[in-house]
Amino acid sequence: MTKFLTEYDASELDELRSELQREFELIAGNKMHLNLTRGKPAADQLELSHGMDDVLAGNYTASDGTDTRNYGELRGLLEARELGAELLGVPAANVIAGGNSSLFLMHLVVETALQQGLWGDQRRWSNDSNPKVLTPVPGYDRHFALTETLGIGMLNVDIGPTGPDVDEAISLARDDPSIKGIWCVPKYSNPTGCTYDDATVQALAKLPAQAAADDFVILWDNAYAVHAFGDEDEQLASIYEAVEQAGTSEHVVQFASTSKITFAGSGIAFIAAAEVVLHNLEHRLSFMLIGPDKVNQLRHSRFLKGRVQEHMQAHAKLLRPKFELVQQVLRTELDGLGIATWTEPVGGYFVSLDLLPGLASEVVEMAQQIGLTLTPAGATFPYAKDPQNRNVRIAPTFAAFDELRTAMQILTLCVKLASVNHLQDT
Repeated sequence: MTKFLTEYDASELDELRSELQREFELIAGNKMHLNLTRGKPAADQLELSHGMDDVLAGNYTASDGTDTRNYGELRGLLEARELGAELLGVPAANVIAGGNSSLFLMHLVVETALQQGLWGDQRRWSNDSNPKVLTPVPGYDRHFALTETLGIGMLNVDIGPTGPDVDEAISLARDDPSIKGIWCVPKYSNPTGCTYDDATVQALAKLPAQAAADDFVILWDNAYAVHAFGDEDEQLASIYEAVEQAGTSEHVVQFASTSKITFAGSGIAFIAAAEVVLHNLEHRLSFMLIGPDKVNQLRHSRFLKGRVQEHMQAHAKLLRPKFELVQQVLRTELDGLGIATWTEPVGGYFVSLDLLPGLASEVVEMAQQIGLTLTPAGATFPYAKDPQNRNVRIAPTFAAFDELRTAMQILTLCVKLASVNHLQDT
């Protein structure tokens, strides 16, 4: 039976360290170049959407007669908005379909909330000298970078298997009017892979009414809404229905995209919100563009109409073996040693690995030395500062299967070696 490394005596730790160091030096001599940094779809996933090239067949006319080759339609084609409505679980009337980047739409929403306000009145975050948002952690690094770039502060809220600590979020927002919102990745969250349970969704829907700020916004980035790779898709309660019941429907903005459904660099991004919010966002957009790429919206809508689930099952067949491999190596190499814990998601794009406190940056640097590039330590926290320096995000999707196996062997070797070094020093 495997015993915790903390139970090893000094001689056992010395022997294990020597063995691990020899293996480390052997791998270093192979001069490999492996990368697990970002959650990109692999080439075989992109090939699943190859048929989009043929779907228009010279017919560029939308269902309402719009010539998609021309200007106009700031809110996007009706067909595209219907696709966004399907992904987000809202009426199409509540959707804006844009270009390929949901991150652009998030920036649009947050910058509008900050400088102009989302409701056409005097409420704007910049009225406060130090606006802040709540950031569930570990979380999505691009949310944090966007927020920091706009000069908005961030306050961490811990996330668990059922979502963020809502009691903590309520306590913070209720007492501080400078807290203006909360970032959420509610399904197969980045990087933990958790899906918010019903109670968390209901509690978050009530949060704007409880917050001291009257311009509090739930930023609901449902990036992985249909991205299950298990046999069953986890069910996420409807935030749209929850805020309707709570009377806070003007205080949630949802986001989604097809970037990990079709082509990552040329998909469609979506916003869903109440009409007053959409009206003000459309006004802002009118100074930035004359209309989205409606030809691309049309081909996506025709390609995916009535077959989103079928299409995502094809993705799942490609992704499931990679995530199973990650779990297999983690269990084989680290289980029972008492030096690491990790999530076991059934959807999304990441696995979250927690090490002994203080070791994340050392493990990332050690892996880099022998040819494996990982997401920088701290990236899953605002300002790239993990208070315990323990979280490492694993992104298995882009690597080829054999490369992923090698990368995971390197990662677990580095975790063991760094842990033994740490235990010898303490």
